[in-house]
This record gives sequence, C-alpha cells and structure tokens, in this order.
Amino acid sequence: MRRRSIGATLTTVLLIAGLTACDSDDGSARPEQRGNHVLVPIAGGQADVDTTSLSIIGVTGDGARIAISDGAVGGLGAAGPVRITGELATWTYPDKGLTVSADSADGRLRVTVHSDRDERLAWPVTGTDPTTTALQLPRGEGLSLPVGDAFWSSPGATLIDNPLDLTSGLTMPFWGYRLGERGVSYLAPSDIGTTLTVTSTDGKLRATAAHEFAARADTRDYTVTFAITDASPVAAAKDYRAWLMQHGQFRSLADKIRTNPPISQLLGAFHAYLWGDGRTSEAIRKMQDLGLSRMWLGYDAGDDPMTRDAIDAAKRAGYLAGPYDSYANAQDPATADNPSSRWPGQLWPNGCVHDADGKPETGFGDRGCYLSSQALAQDPRVLDDRYANITANGANTYFLDVDAAGELFDDYSPDHPMNQQQDRGNRLARMRKLSGKQALGSESAGAWASTVLAYSHGSQTPVSDLLWKAERDKETWGGWSPARAPRTFFQPAELPAAAAKAMFDPAYRVPLYETVLHDSVINLDRWELPYYKLPQQQTMRALTAILNNTPLNLVLDQEQLATHGPEIALLQKYFAPLHEAAGTAQMTGFQWLTEDHLVQRTTFGDGELTVTANFGTQTYGDLPAGCVDAKLATDSTPRRLCPGK
Repeated sequence: MRRRSIGATLTTVLLIAGLTACDSDDGSARPEQRGNHVLVPIAGGQADVDTTSLSIIGVTGDGARIAISDGAVGGLGAAGPVRITGELATWTYPDKGLTVSADSADGRLRVTVHSDRDERLAWPVTGTDPTTTALQLPRGEGLSLPVGDAFWSSPGATLIDNPLDLTSGLTMPFWGYRLGERGVSYLAPSDIGTTLTVTSTDGKLRATAAHEFAARADTRDYTVTFAITDASPVAAAKDYRAWLMQHGQFRSLADKIRTNPPISQLLGAFHAYLWGDGRTSEAIRKMQDLGLSRMWLGYDAGDDPMTRDAIDAAKRAGYLAGPYDSYANAQDPATADNPSSRWPGQLWPNGCVHDADGKPETGFGDRGCYLSSQALAQDPRVLDDRYANITANGANTYFLDVDAAGELFDDYSPDHPMNQQQDRGNRLARMRKLSGKQALGSESAGAWASTVLAYSHGSQTPVSDLLWKAERDKETWGGWSPARAPRTFFQPAELPAAAAKAMFDPAYRVPLYETVLHDSVINLDRWELPYYKLPQQQTMRALTAILNNTPLNLVLDQEQLATHGPEIALLQKYFAPLHEAAGTAQMTGFQWLTEDHLVQRTTFGDGELTVTANFGTQTYGDLPAGCVDAKLATDSTPRRLCPGK
C-alpha cells in the first residue's frame, strides 16, 4: 500500500468532494453585495443569496444557475442592511429576531442564523430546481431516491411528511440532490433541534429542514453549509467526510487499533449473538471446527451470561466475546425484567428523565423509565461498578445499547437537569471512557459518536416505520419466547412488500455511511434482523456485505450451527481476507454500472480492494446474477461468490 501524508490525503478528499481551498480566481473569499443579493465565492462558482427571502442560487463557472434553496417558509419580514466585514456578510430580520451571517468556508457557502428568541425556522427548502433527479438521504447506510418515484411519494412508503430528526432519524446530518450532471450537498452541523421533512410536491420529492431555536436547549445558533458537487450518488457523503476531517471530527479505525490493539480482532469477523447452548465452550469448539477464523460474540443482558470458561474458550479461539448492556432503562429492582434495568440506591425512581410537566419519561416498550445520563454522571462510581461486575467473566468486548443512536433527552428534573446537548456530551464521555478499555460498539451509531466506537450494530439498515409494524405481529414475526432461543430472532419471517422495498431494494441503496466512515467504524445490520431472519433478502444482504466490506450479523445456538454452520463458514472464509486487507481503508469509490442500478461497484483505498456485485437477474459481462466478484490488489483474478447458489 502506498503511504501518503495527512496533508496529501486531505487535499485528495477535498478534490473528491468537489471542493478546493481556493474559493475564487483571485484567492479572495470576500462576499459582494448587489442590491438585495449577497454573492459569496464557493468552489465551482458562487452562491447568490437573496436577503429578502434567504433563497439561494448557485452560479457555476460556466454560467449555469442552480436553485440551491427556496426562501424560508412563511417569510422573514423585511431584511436589515447588509454589512460586509472582511470575508463575512451579515444582515438581520428584525421582525423575527434573526441575525444571518454568510461566508465561504473550505469552498462551501456557510450560513449561520442566530435567534434572540425561541423561534422556529423552516429553511433551507431544497429539491426545487427543475433539473433535480435524485435525493440522497443517510437513512441507515443510505438511500438515493429518484425524485419522481411514485413509491417514495406515496404515504405507504412512510417517508413523506414524517420529520426526520437529524440526530436519530438520520445516521449523519446531511442530505444531497443530483441535478443533471451536478449535485448539491447540504450539511447541518447544528443537528440538535433540527429536522428534515421530505414532502411530495407535484409528484416530486422535496426536503425542507426546520430548526427550533431555544435558549434552554442551547440551540439559538443554526448553521447550514452548501456545496456544489459532482453527480455521484455519494457526492454529499464525500463532502461530509471532508467536513469531518477539516473540523477534527474524524478518527480512523487504524488509530483506534493502535491505541487499543484488541480492536484488530474485529477485522474479518462476523458478529453473532449467542443464545442458550450457544454460550458454551462446546459451541465455541464447534465454531472452530467449522473453520470460523474470527468472530465477535455477544449475549443479551439476561441472568445467564457467558461463563468465564466460555469467554476463555472464545479468547483462545481468537474471538471477541462480551455483553450487550444498556444504561438507558431503569425499573423497580423488585420487578425488573432484566438485570441491566436494576440500579443501586435511589436511581429508581429518582434518576428518571422528567418531562416539562415533571412526569417521568416512560421507558422503551412501556418498561420503567428512561434513565437520565446526567443522574448517572453525578456519581461515576455507579457505572464503574456496573462495568466491573458485568465484565468480571473476562469479557473482551462491550456493546452499549442505544447510547450512540441519537435519541437524546431534555431532563427537567431539578436534581439532574440537562438539555440534549448535555445528554450527548454525557454519552460521549462514558463511551470514550469505555473505548479505552474494550472494543466498544453501540446501536445504530450516528456519525457524532464515530470517534469513540469500533463497531455499530444497525447503521447499515435503512429502517422504515413499516418494520416496527411488522415486528408487532408476534404470530408472523415471533416473540421473546422461548428464553433459550427467542422466536423474534430465530423464526424466519417475510417482510411486507412495501417494507422490503423501502429497506432492501438495492436499486435505492447507496453506501453513504461507508463512504464517510468505512475506515472509522465497522458497520452492520440491526441485531433483531440477523442474516437468517429474512430468507428472501439473504442473497441481497450477502452481496451488500461484500460490496460494502462489512460483516454479517447472526444469532446462534448449537442448532443454528448444525443447520447453517457450513454456509456461515463458507461466507466468513470468503469475507475474512477481504476485510482484513481493506477494513481499515477508505471507501474511495461507488458507481452504478447499469441503468437499473442493480450492478454496482465499490473501491477501497489505493486499489486495495475492488468489488462488483450483480443484484439483478441477468448476467453482467461474465458475472452471473446473484454473484459478486472481489479483487484484492494482490489477486491476479477476482474471487467469486454466489451466495444464493
């Protein structure tokens, strides 16, 4: 592998994102006022901001005009005079108590709106240019949606008119549009208090952000950046990756391994949650006998964790093994349904998050309450003791449920008040502490948590609300019994057609998350959607795992090992050398090779790995339908896998 300096790498990232350090021909980024308009130099041209409405037009170097945003919804009132100081333009909207500043930052237009009162602003309004063809959303790993697609404009897809919180509804705080042979990237660094709502206007998908300015929430400032990109379906992700690096918010997996070497054991590993007799030394030996070279093994927060003997057997096999824990729920210790919801002292009920009316926030699944991260932060010994107890069996990995998923709380309890900013800070602090001890993972990790995690269970899955409806049908989906092998995990199920289309149709899926974070966080599907749960999606999910260079997530007991073990071993044997070689490499390319988007190609690093997957029903070149070719830099010919055959 050819090594490059950090500076050279950053330059490459900027160029890939369509950005350069020089914002105008004369090197000056100074805005210019023309009447009610402010012109800001950006990479590829300039942004024309209309101060009467906050509408934005992008003017490219060849004179083309692109509608980047319509004006703010509901109007802003009369604008005050524009002031240009150095490279910053500012003006006000006195009726709304808003002050706006605009400048050029790393080739992007950066607009910051400050409010002197609690207020709501619906802006930017995007996707209105007549040349717009596709919307990119980081829902799970990512979606690219044709703006005129009838399915996504229909209520049945559960996308339109459903505000997506930028901290929990999306895995990363950006979105993008393709407009002919160009694109536009929208980044919202001030994600707390911000939502994105997709609507269907004349059968076309538009996306409007809205921000809640609130003093208590510390959200009185709202920043959005805008960049003209190329037409790649992952262009906005490349832009966001560049932004993270420019702002010191990216940490590589290689760096995490240097500071915590056991993380390297994740390279080449499939992940599996163990149940019943799968948690035994005997099961570990069976995995070894099958030829499983690397595994991450987890177990739920029940009363029967893996024993030290089983953990030691996993370690001898070169596996990582440890608990699934949660700091999010508190219940009455006398009646709690799992050990992780039992807390010492008066954390139940005094540590519950309280809403603005002073009532405890009911916990997930109507169980107990949500436990305040501020209440826990006030006595660090509680978590220290918790961790020591739960890892006393020698566990060498740790999964912390929901901490990184972005569901943040305002707590109005007078004993432990906090806002969402503080909640996220508390979660980051405790994950950072754990990450120094273990190979740490969490659920559906947002990019904001990427610097403290080694892996994420769920960020690969573009979850639709239709999934929750399917999971509530216990007859077809299965429930939480028997305890040794809950049917919710082990019983195969068929998704409703709309849910399967929304979540697993490869024509819509694009690796936005991997483009940003492949070389930072190892990303998997959700734990309640293990590989054999959805038989009709198995081939697609296996191809996606190889295409994205990401592991499969499984549930295992000895019966599953007997039934599926040989196939799991074949898949892991194929995956392991690819991930070991390129798991710490950047995803440097993604492209569709056919008009129907069903043949796709990814590249990693400087040619470390190239993967071509055929999700279609027709042979592409010599690549049969349902097959994938992967070629390492050291290979003379591609390695082929046909998982459905």
